[in-house]
Amino acid sequence: MTPRDERLLVVDDEATVRELLSATLRFAGFKVSSAGTATEAIAAATAEPPDLVLLDVMLPDMDGFEVVRRLREQRTQGRSGPVPVLFLTARDRQADKVTGLSLGADDYVTKPFDLEELIARIHAILRRTNGSHADVLTAGPLTLDTEGHQVTRHGRPVRVSPTEFRLLRYLMENAGRVVTKVQILERVWHYDFGGDASIVDTYISYLRRKVDAEEPKLIQTVHGVGYVLREPRS
Repeated sequence: MTPRDERLLVVDDEATVRELLSATLRFAGFKVSSAGTATEAIAAATAEPPDLVLLDVMLPDMDGFEVVRRLREQRTQGRSGPVPVLFLTARDRQADKVTGLSLGADDYVTKPFDLEELIARIHAILRRTNGSHADVLTAGPLTLDTEGHQVTRHGRPVRVSPTEFRLLRYLMENAGRVVTKVQILERVWHYDFGGDASIVDTYISYLRRKVDAEEPKLIQTVHGVGYVLREPRS
């Protein structure tokens, strides 16, 4: 097994679950530390920010949502921005999922979960957040060259600003997955923008005029959650 540099923090108040998950992830090649309470988790993530936090929602001292709020308030940074969070929870209510994603969590897995699927989701998050991206991204007729900083649709160049390029790149890296305004602000603006979150809506509008002026429309609004770039169905 090839050693990995990625460090994971597993947070769960059930010792059996915590130990089993930690052992499985170590076997998969990750460096793993763990915590059984929200207080321990915040202290560990602040002292040495991991590459990803696997966070149970139901903790004895405060819920996982509050842990994420505090980490975001402290602006705890990983290698390339805010520390990514994947919620692990027995809750399956849509409202809880929306709450978790609106706080900037990167994914949400409901217990009981398949370990292979969980590891696949971990890899997907790390690829998105650690800069392991393809040089050229495609979504239907849309192509984005990350090295050449060029966008084309049906082979025709589309002129976009640097911010529009970063936003489009983030949407294309997460094609098929809904991302919230909070996630977009963290990954595209890196907390540097201190104004109203409506800046996201504004730039989505700019992008649509440039890359979605014709059918098929790729950038879609998911009301109450955020945005998603979906490839057209064949």
